[in-house]
Amino acid sequence: MQTFSKILSVTALSVSLALGLGSAASAAPKTSFKVAWSIYVGWMPWGYASDHGIVKKWADKYGINIEVTQFNDYVESMNQYTAGAFDAVTLTNMDGLSIPAAGGVDTTAVIVGDFSNGNDAVILKDKTSLADIKGQNVNLVEYSVSHYLLARALDSVKLSERDVKVVNTSDADMVAAYKTPDVSAVVTWNPLVSTILEDPTAKKVFDSSQVPGEIIDLMVANSNVLKDNPNFGKALAGIWYETAALMKADTPEGKAAREAMGKASGTDLKGFEAQLAATRLFDKPADALSFTTSPNLPKTMDLVRNFLFQKGLLGNGAPSADVIGIEMPDGKVLGDGNNVKLRFTEAYMKSATDGSL
Repeated sequence: MQTFSKILSVTALSVSLALGLGSAASAAPKTSFKVAWSIYVGWMPWGYASDHGIVKKWADKYGINIEVTQFNDYVESMNQYTAGAFDAVTLTNMDGLSIPAAGGVDTTAVIVGDFSNGNDAVILKDKTSLADIKGQNVNLVEYSVSHYLLARALDSVKLSERDVKVVNTSDADMVAAYKTPDVSAVVTWNPLVSTILEDPTAKKVFDSSQVPGEIIDLMVANSNVLKDNPNFGKALAGIWYETAALMKADTPEGKAAREAMGKASGTDLKGFEAQLAATRLFDKPADALSFTTSPNLPKTMDLVRNFLFQKGLLGNGAPSADVIGIEMPDGKVLGDGNNVKLRFTEAYMKSATDGSL
């Protein structure tokens, strides 16, 4: 997954700005919108769509303007969104809860784009069993989805984080760190996983395909902005499903799109398609709708919110994992119904299934 660090809570100024802009946004419809995204296999369609006229096509259909901006720093893209500088941003379900929602910004998942199905992995050096991780230092990006994956992996073999020592390591340094003699265990994401596994000592002992549907990649938007500007959400859905269908197409045009996305993400067609194979991409709205309305989603978000609470990432002094309300598509709320800050909706994906976009 994407870069993440211990910079989890935005400043009080940023939160104030976010809340102020949110109030302003609800006052009147807008005609121009700003979308932030960062490099990851499941988010490459947004850059491709911007570069190839698909964003403009759907924006023009609804008489609006959409500006799409790529961030090299994933955390910064979320902080900018939380501060109100962007109307929408790509992020994971976990990060959506721990950053904008915990920062007080009411956020709605417009598009459930994919889930990691092997892109994130636990790798040991010269060991082939996950149980061998006991007593080892584990290098990962602290408090990221890698940290969450480690927790899920340890639980599967009846171990806990007390049985290992987490060593906070930047994703930029992960490959080099693995090559050093004192690093024997890492948890990271593609394309770093693929690079590390080229080393004959590297053994993958657990990956996200063993916890399917838990590391979810989203396009989210400010709930107030969406409420006043539903056409913005419809345009985002149109952009996503047109581009994702092209991305998955077994045609010369589909191959060219994947090649372009691979190049833009720093790999080639083969490398990009390998990452895509480890991703459950929802290119069909009906599949996304089925996943989003499944009873498994509340279970996943319960695991995620409890992990974040245990790490102290739901706000200073949070009394329990219930501190932030998470609304499901059926209207049921996980947590505090008076403090709903993260919402899953089927509205825009449903529009894509019934042809009303």
